[in-house]
Amino acid sequence: MRHLLSLVTLAAASLPVAANAADCKDLPGPVIYGLGGSAQKPLLAKVATALGKASPPLTVVYSAPGACNGINGLLAGTKITGTANYWDAAGKEQSCTLPLAGEDIDFASMGNDAVTCPGVAGLPADVGDFLGPVNHFTLVVPRASSQLSISANAAYFVFGFGQQGQVTPWTDDSQIFRRDALSAAQLFIAKAANIPPEKFKGIDTKTNTGTVAAVAQSPKPEAAIGLVGGEVADANRATVRILAYQHRGQSCAVYPDSTEASFDKKNIRNGRYFIWAPIHFFAKVNGAGAIVDADVARFVGHFTGAVPPPEGVDIERLSIEAGTVPRCAMQVWRDRDLGPTRPYTPEQPCGCFFDQITTGQTSCTPCTDSAACS
Repeated sequence: MRHLLSLVTLAAASLPVAANAADCKDLPGPVIYGLGGSAQKPLLAKVATALGKASPPLTVVYSAPGACNGINGLLAGTKITGTANYWDAAGKEQSCTLPLAGEDIDFASMGNDAVTCPGVAGLPADVGDFLGPVNHFTLVVPRASSQLSISANAAYFVFGFGQQGQVTPWTDDSQIFRRDALSAAQLFIAKAANIPPEKFKGIDTKTNTGTVAAVAQSPKPEAAIGLVGGEVADANRATVRILAYQHRGQSCAVYPDSTEASFDKKNIRNGRYFIWAPIHFFAKVNGAGAIVDADVARFVGHFTGAVPPPEGVDIERLSIEAGTVPRCAMQVWRDRDLGPTRPYTPEQPCGCFFDQITTGQTSCTPCTDSAACS
């Protein structure tokens, strides 16, 4: 039975291995190995840390070379090699060494649907797609920048044409920070702004945290702009500012939250903020659509609600604290990446709980027992 390691960031086999890195196979508990995007790492870090301390424990090793690398790797049967990262009991990200022959990918994770990735027309019958909480994508500038908002049309010229786009103040290609065409963040901005994902101008920062660092440390803060996963942006608000975004057909720009300073995700939950989608987990399934590996099924099931979490582990709270929105807190839903939204009423809504965690207050009356709830 496969061990579940705390999530790891994949490194190429040719990269040097840290002298003190543990062997991934020797980490405690059952270990599973994942591959995919870096935007989900704040969520995976919180959940993997909690599961690693639970009874029974699960340890998650995760490699994050980019969203579409995850599904492509799973479909192709690619092994992850070199070094990877995991989270210890204190929640600190550590590295571990993979076997020379590599490890099979147990699950793929990314912020977009499989068919949004180049070259993926659909999923074979033996691979299932399981939805987790909602993530979002943002455009960010340094805290020292005076810019507050951006429109889809402006983003089209900034990232599609760079200096030639002549959108002041973002006219310096060396200060426009992007990802690559396999990154969920770039795919979503591409889809929203109608730019071919492979045609983006600017500097490839390789990871979401790389984008934050490049934008925050820019020597020309007024000219700097980057695209990044919302959870990573939220975790770095001290150094970068999230721009309000105005999609085509909207009369004004809106933040993911009700204000620049809040974390209530109000405009994601009600659908006014445009660039959001559920996180996808992909794994091998049997003919009935059930995940084949029992440990992977347990892990993914915690996100979908199919498997109750261990005692003392609150997946919904951890998801909220990581900057994502559990489906039970959403008021709208969409059936494909950036598709039309429709009203949505969860069977067991958790919007009041979401408000309490993110704002410290709620308009709902707390129930002391089930009899008091309608």
